[in-house]
Amino acid sequence: MFYHLTRSTVEETMATLLPRALSQGWRVMVRGCQQDTLERLDQALWLGPEDGFLPHGLQGGPHGADQPILLGTGAITNDARALMLVESAVTTPAEAAPLERVWVIFDGADQVALTAARALWTALTGAGLAAQYWSEESGRWEKKTEKAAR
Repeated sequence: MFYHLTRSTVEETMATLLPRALSQGWRVMVRGCQQDTLERLDQALWLGPEDGFLPHGLQGGPHGADQPILLGTGAITNDARALMLVESAVTTPAEAAPLERVWVIFDGADQVALTAARALWTALTGAGLAAQYWSEESGRWEKKTEKAAR
């Protein structure tokens, strides 16, 4: 699922998607490219509403493999069934295929992120994986296109 951000922040989008994943019983790996970005997202999760606390940790920290939500730059190490990609982090068709969900969250105002998301869409759908493209350009999330698995 490709989420083209034009109004929401990554933090706001995570706060919407991650509770849904946990309610499905999925562990989630949030993969980024820069440690400082992941630390910022970690802080945002810690500072969220108390009634909506999302258990999580940073990759390489204590008990990382036990975390329901793990933020890191490397391979999935917490038995995640879902992968969230931020700041143009990537996955391969082989990694993505067995997962329940992959979210690609990218800033529509960032040309580098937009180009990276397009390349990832091409790689994943070219390998036969299903994909959906969502945009919030109209003020609410709308599915703009979908490609079925083959």
